[in-house]
Amino acid sequence: MHFQIPPHGGELVNRVLRGAEREFWCEKANTLPTVTVDQRTLADIKMIAIGAMSPLEGFMCRDDYNHVVEFMRLKSGLPWPLPIVLGVTPDQADEFDTDAQVALKDPQGNAVAILHLREKYTVDKEREAAKVFRTTDPRHPGVQLLLQRPSVLLGGDIDVIELPIPAAYAEYRLTPLETRHAFEQRGWRRIVSFHTHNPIHRAHEYLQKCALEICDGLLIHPLIADCESEDLPVDVLMRCYETLIEEYFPQDRVMLNIFPGARRFAGPREAVFHAITRKNYGCTHIIIGRNHADVGTYYGAYDAQDIFKEFGAHELEITPLCFEDAVYCRTCMGMVTSKTCPHSAEHHVAMSGTRLREMLQAGQEIPPEVARPEIVQVIREALQGR
Repeated sequence: MHFQIPPHGGELVNRVLRGAEREFWCEKANTLPTVTVDQRTLADIKMIAIGAMSPLEGFMCRDDYNHVVEFMRLKSGLPWPLPIVLGVTPDQADEFDTDAQVALKDPQGNAVAILHLREKYTVDKEREAAKVFRTTDPRHPGVQLLLQRPSVLLGGDIDVIELPIPAAYAEYRLTPLETRHAFEQRGWRRIVSFHTHNPIHRAHEYLQKCALEICDGLLIHPLIADCESEDLPVDVLMRCYETLIEEYFPQDRVMLNIFPGARRFAGPREAVFHAITRKNYGCTHIIIGRNHADVGTYYGAYDAQDIFKEFGAHELEITPLCFEDAVYCRTCMGMVTSKTCPHSAEHHVAMSGTRLREMLQAGQEIPPEVARPEIVQVIREALQGR
């Protein structure tokens, strides 16, 4: 694997316990003070455990937290855009001693991980909101989650006893290490990642195929950890991706894998997070389109591209492929952007993933210039079934 891009920080983290050590902490967890974590935190635990958040080995302590919020860097200076933290109430925090262990349990009471507690601290949530989300508006979904987070943060490394892996679509749940092996077996050296949580429409497909012209392989990497709250169930989204790959892509140049993180609702900073985590999966490039990781109207159309200019040329190592908005031009009779098409907006058919779902739910006709008929059929059948 000498030709592969190195993980962020140089080493792929693995915090999953095995063998006798796992058995010891599994039994010890029954005697430790406990924190029950929600689904979003479970997603963070998994991402840390498998190395998707390398170099993080646990939840951030105060110095790393402050450097990330202020400078988008860890205390070491390594780029990192988002706080990865564990919140508890003050009463809970009083139960825990620093330099001790805390059992982290899922809502069903199963011990998932051991936190080796190093620090307890409180932070200014308004400052965090203003820096990370660029707004303190409580209607912003990221700010909402921040305000709901308990006020005391626990920092320290974690060891994972039980990796929470859903049984569904197991073949698409490769870890960063497994994904890197798959790339190596395929002989891919330049791999571009595409982040999504929507059905892929023609504009997305156009960007992916443009990227494939300069890369060996494409990783379609949908985030579906919290998509049960979305308009389309996970099985429908996965069938859409499978159908598109089977019908419209060369099989030896595309790979589908599930990204097990949670949505951060952090706009431009989340785009950098997407890049770093995909680098850990072995990708050398990532597609950053118009309104990447957008949250309503809180960010400019190309803010998620501009933020990469705040890092040095080789600091992130993964290369963002920045695309303008792609549309279908009736006059050009193909997918275009403002860089390739001279015609005005009345010649264009534009689409977004959100708008596509709205049209489908309303029973509106979807022209083939917007989405492949096979994808539309998959979604229509699912909506009729519901």
